[in-house]
Amino acid sequence: MMQSTARPLSRDLVLVGGGHAHALVLRMWGMDPLPGARLTVIDPNPVAPYTGMLPGLVAGHYRREELEIDLVKLARFAGARLVVGAATRIDAEARRITVAGRGDISYDVASVDVGIHSGMPGLPGFAEHGAAAKPLGPFAQAWDGFVARVAKGEAAAQAAVIGGGIAGVELALAMAHRLQGTGARPEITLIERASVIAPDAPVARARLRTALSGYGVRVLTGAELRAISEAGVEMADGTSIPAGFVAGAAGARAHSWLAGSGLPVTDAGFLRVGADLRVEGCETLFAAGDCAHLSHAPRPKAGVFAVRAAPVLRDNLRAGLSGGDLRAFHPQRHYLKLISLGRKSALAEKAGMAFSGPLLWHWKDRIDRKFMAKFDPLPKMPEPEAPRVAALNEETGQEPLCGGCGSKVAPDVLSGMLAAQDGATRPDVLAGPGDDAAVLDMGGVRQVLTTDHLRGFSEDHGLMARIAALHALGDIWAMGARPQAALVSITLPRMSEALQARSMAEITAEADDALRAAGAEIVGGHSTMGAELSIGFTLTGLLEGNAITNAGARPNDALILTRPIGSGTLLAAEMRGQARGGDIRTLWEVLATPQGDAAALLSDAHAMTDVTGFGLAGHLWAICRASTCGAVLDPAAIPLFAGAEALAAQGIRSTIWTANRRAAPVTGAGEDARAALLHDPQTAGGFLAALPPDLAEDRLRALQAAGHVAAIIGHITEGPPQLAIAPSRYPPAPPQRP
Repeated sequence: MMQSTARPLSRDLVLVGGGHAHALVLRMWGMDPLPGARLTVIDPNPVAPYTGMLPGLVAGHYRREELEIDLVKLARFAGARLVVGAATRIDAEARRITVAGRGDISYDVASVDVGIHSGMPGLPGFAEHGAAAKPLGPFAQAWDGFVARVAKGEAAAQAAVIGGGIAGVELALAMAHRLQGTGARPEITLIERASVIAPDAPVARARLRTALSGYGVRVLTGAELRAISEAGVEMADGTSIPAGFVAGAAGARAHSWLAGSGLPVTDAGFLRVGADLRVEGCETLFAAGDCAHLSHAPRPKAGVFAVRAAPVLRDNLRAGLSGGDLRAFHPQRHYLKLISLGRKSALAEKAGMAFSGPLLWHWKDRIDRKFMAKFDPLPKMPEPEAPRVAALNEETGQEPLCGGCGSKVAPDVLSGMLAAQDGATRPDVLAGPGDDAAVLDMGGVRQVLTTDHLRGFSEDHGLMARIAALHALGDIWAMGARPQAALVSITLPRMSEALQARSMAEITAEADDALRAAGAEIVGGHSTMGAELSIGFTLTGLLEGNAITNAGARPNDALILTRPIGSGTLLAAEMRGQARGGDIRTLWEVLATPQGDAAALLSDAHAMTDVTGFGLAGHLWAICRASTCGAVLDPAAIPLFAGAEALAAQGIRSTIWTANRRAAPVTGAGEDARAALLHDPQTAGGFLAALPPDLAEDRLRALQAAGHVAAIIGHITEGPPQLAIAPSRYPPAPPQRP
């Protein structure tokens, strides 16, 4: 659900990073939020990995999604906004966090849990030819690619691990086990600068040596490196170790931007925090997890401490926002180390004792899965009571109202309103209601005029502003016009003046950036507060020739669609906590991408429109009616957003879907998921253009070369106006993956 407006928002809490402590804080916050607090999460990715299961992933015991915490779902559960971006600086005095590509986000209280990395920037060639074990995402992708090449016989099963601590030993064993499963005979080398492996687990060292020997892993200690190359590892003594995959696991490294922010850090760059988890000397900044150094009780970098710190961190963040007393975090002195041994076996070490066996792996697996089960499924919280209004019927009262274009008024209602209009009566109004934009004659200069707005579907006001601006620009571009000027209309949820200023700054910065890049200027606007977020734009554009309208399509014209469909289904699912975070991030990235270049490539279309609230079928129906022709579609050729078809198959529909389907029926469409998506409302959707068949292939290649997921999805037929499904005659749509 969106953040509650039962009490006006007055304080900003920002969590930087989706580490284990923050993930647990978000879960607890969703179960017991602090009224009046606006919660924001900043992370470069839509998912956060649970690193305790990394060796099992490398060994092939787990699928990647089994160790990923979905931050999109978790943020929705917590009533938080998720800003997908990398923090690059924290100004603790001004209480501002700089996010790459997004500018500054202000806070009243903030916390940092960004983990560590194992990159080796000082080792020549590592950035180009090595793979740091942390962060997990790039490492897992690189490892999977290498295993696939080995399985196909395209690469030798030779790998090296730099760093002989517990993490490096686990990786070497896991890699050997996985590569054995391909049928190859792996050659794994473990390289350690110190004189022994596993210096932090002396009691377990002999057993780990035995496990490495059992897999044939070569162990080099007291080893110095010179460089990493495409062929492998170059040692300081001049010898070479052949390796098609080189993993970096040599210790924990702090992110350099923390020290670069002028914050108090250790010599190694970790944030210094006190017993209350506040960064030293910073009253409103907290930190937890591996990026933090507990000055009062130094401990090794281990996830167990982040997990144990989470309840204390949650309480202290609430106290920092509301003026309560802070608690102290006292980490345990000893903790159990469960070390994976490649196959489904593990070694346990604690307080001077060590033992191993398959039962320990299953114990570790149970602990890990129990932790992940906290986030999937998330606890079922009671829904707020719906308003008791007798007029609510089954169609309008059972599901939450969608955001974006899924909340539009039904097409039949709008068409009835337009039918009541007499059309343009002034000589300077060349075209009135019924197309993407009105066309005006301004003293011999043709100008187009349109207005559009979106109901909020994300708590990220900056993202909403950018998408809303590009959504409105679609009408200008679809008419073949050049964007000129914009008026902005903003409705904010009830919040304090300080939060109003912060929200308006984010909205105007992102909107202005999107509009200026398109050649338009914000020249004014209006703002108010209301029940929920809504952002809209009134735009003008200049025409150098005739406008491209819905009319003009001709029989045999090819139909080109420049963007996948399915955004309405994905946004509806995300509101319900059912969409995958990776799919939603991909969707956000596409919706926040301008399409002016696509419109320019289609400037010689006979007819064109942007596909928005009435869905692909509804907007194609508008072309058919205006052009007095029919159209056939090939569903297999229509590109879909990743995840949309599966969600549609589960019966997830946007609020306006039923009305869209009723307004634009498609003969022969059937009842499957692809047929349902024909009526899915699109936010910032692609262009639908009718072009002469001899031009269509050329324009399609140009669009694809420019990065657009475009496809020829059907063609125009002789009238009367109708929509139908035809046997497949076009290439299948390209797949969409997060």
